[in-house]
Amino acid sequence: MDAGFSAHLQIDGITFDGEDAALLRAIDEQASLNAAADALGRSYSRAHNRVTKLEDAVGSLVERCRGGADGGGSELTEDARDLLRQFARLQAAMEGTARTEEVAIAGRVLDRDGELASVETAAGTVRALLFEDATDVDVLFRADAITLHRPDTAPPAADTSARNRFSGTVSAIDSGEVIADVAVDIAPDLALEVTVTQTSVANLGLEPGVAVVAAFKAAATRAVPR
Repeated sequence: MDAGFSAHLQIDGITFDGEDAALLRAIDEQASLNAAADALGRSYSRAHNRVTKLEDAVGSLVERCRGGADGGGSELTEDARDLLRQFARLQAAMEGTARTEEVAIAGRVLDRDGELASVETAAGTVRALLFEDATDVDVLFRADAITLHRPDTAPPAADTSARNRFSGTVSAIDSGEVIADVAVDIAPDLALEVTVTQTSVANLGLEPGVAVVAAFKAAATRAVPR
């Protein structure tokens, strides 16, 4: 299964989604609300009504120019461009989450300090955010949130914010053009999938059989009820 998502922003009860972003981008490209509607296969009245509804919530998005030598037209306001930038950042963040491998390790909660829990796993104890009442949990973190170190040069836990750490051995490397997915065995029948650059593979001398320390932050680790 592939993760899917639908990005949207909520503004005063109005939902701004991908179709709205496409409309604003088309207005910017066509310099005309009418031409933008045609390009998207929408009616002018529908596009006009949607822009009006959005403007009721967020303020002026499109400046309309009438007449003149060029026959008038429409252009985006700075508020509209800022809205598009916010939407693009949201999409990028969600795409990164959807496309990145997620590591899940079963564990049992030992104790809690507010929303931060200590969880015992087959590979050792980790600290993770836990917002529900639970004892048996899955500890989740993203493959690109893990950093790899040589055992002899890994910073002490007290000297870094990435205090969660597992010692392990590289078991496989799936290399792409720039990125590599590194499998690190941290316990019997338990491996981490770690996403690093090819530069890191070369600098750390990563290959099957090499010992490494995998570190990741508690703030980037989530525990959810099993």
